[in-house]
Amino acid sequence: MTPPNIVYIHSHDTGRYIQPYGYAVATPNLQRFAEQGVLFRQAFCVAPTCSPSRAALLTGSYPHTNGMVGLAHRGSRLVDYSQHLAHFLSRHGYATALSGVQHEASSAERQLLGYARYLDDQPMPEIADKQEAVARRAGDYLAQVGRQPFFLSCGFTATHRLGSVFNDPQQVLGDSRYVRPPAPLPDMPETRRDFADFRVAASRLDSYIGMVLDALDAQHLTENTLVICTTDHGIAFPQMKCNLTDHGLGVMLMLRGPGGFTGGTVVDAMTSHLDLFPTICEVTGMLKPDWLQGTSLCPLAQGTADAIHDELFAEINYHAAPEPTRAIRTTRYKYIRRYAARRTPILANCDGGLSKEALLRAGWQDHALPEEALYDLIFDPNEACNLAGDPAYHDTLLHMRTRLADWMQRTDDPLLTGRVPIWPGMVLNSDEDLSTEAPVHPAESLLGPAEYFS
Repeated sequence: MTPPNIVYIHSHDTGRYIQPYGYAVATPNLQRFAEQGVLFRQAFCVAPTCSPSRAALLTGSYPHTNGMVGLAHRGSRLVDYSQHLAHFLSRHGYATALSGVQHEASSAERQLLGYARYLDDQPMPEIADKQEAVARRAGDYLAQVGRQPFFLSCGFTATHRLGSVFNDPQQVLGDSRYVRPPAPLPDMPETRRDFADFRVAASRLDSYIGMVLDALDAQHLTENTLVICTTDHGIAFPQMKCNLTDHGLGVMLMLRGPGGFTGGTVVDAMTSHLDLFPTICEVTGMLKPDWLQGTSLCPLAQGTADAIHDELFAEINYHAAPEPTRAIRTTRYKYIRRYAARRTPILANCDGGLSKEALLRAGWQDHALPEEALYDLIFDPNEACNLAGDPAYHDTLLHMRTRLADWMQRTDDPLLTGRVPIWPGMVLNSDEDLSTEAPVHPAESLLGPAEYFS
């Protein structure tokens, strides 16, 4: 039997705000894909910040384990690039190619990732839209691929903000008249306009993904190709991206192809990005490497299990600015522990835009942040009512606190010692900066005497 091909389609900052998850965001190609495959409604990343999230997915291990504790273009790295999925599949006879964005290595060091081909090296001057060119290059690759099984990573920068907006400011933005902004944002003109712009970006993303899916169909590759479609973390709005609430951790995740990922099934069990690497191993029949920290999704897709996790964990270390935080989530509760000394929002870790400006005018910068928070996700799905100080939840608080500490010990989380190591040459914003546009500083100058990854 021919080993299945693997296509990994990924976007920036999309969360779950697409049509298949019930939102008023027109994404017909993703809707069609969901109806053909399996959609995971309770899927989560392990770090709501770009490079750590992607590195966790592609190595199957937590950021504090794999070394990607910050942003790759600011100096963070993997401890062992041979654990990247592209390297792993290459060692098992797969042709590997990357079209579009990656965020697991700096641009100068992309060869560390292990792809045999980097399709962006093929110029397409006739296509003005760079994201369309990413999809076209992927399509060209699919048209030329031979009999060797392949792994194609196809990454789109959409729906990342371009400056403070989502789309080219010279073009017409979305119609904000009939838009409802996402929770936890207030319904006001600024947030409606901001989210209307996001919806345009999401629709464009959908069209690019549709081109890749159509190319698979045109080349008769669909039946023997496992397609994974996801995003790195929540959307780039205040209190979402770079937060350990579900607003920051919740991601779209849909799979289609061999392994039982067919039929328009919807799965409510909690799942993690860490589960994708072991899923690929099971679908392809490869022995799982010993560094994986997730669980295969196949039992959920095949209906042989109702759940594969009773707890999920997540972390923040360094985004634009340091913000060490840890969280545990069960089906009922979320517990978040902040280790940062600052007790007000770290604004550099929130992307700019109309929504951020509106909240700052209302005094968001002065809001107090608790050292620890406990939320009852049944009665408080927006994680707005902190129960950590409620005597009725004292036993639950102790239980969740203990489970988080046990996980940190099991995974040798360096934060237990008070400091997550940095990489030589890493740069960061200060936790007092208002945005990522402020000048960056050597991490050592902000953190004091530092421990380093080697």
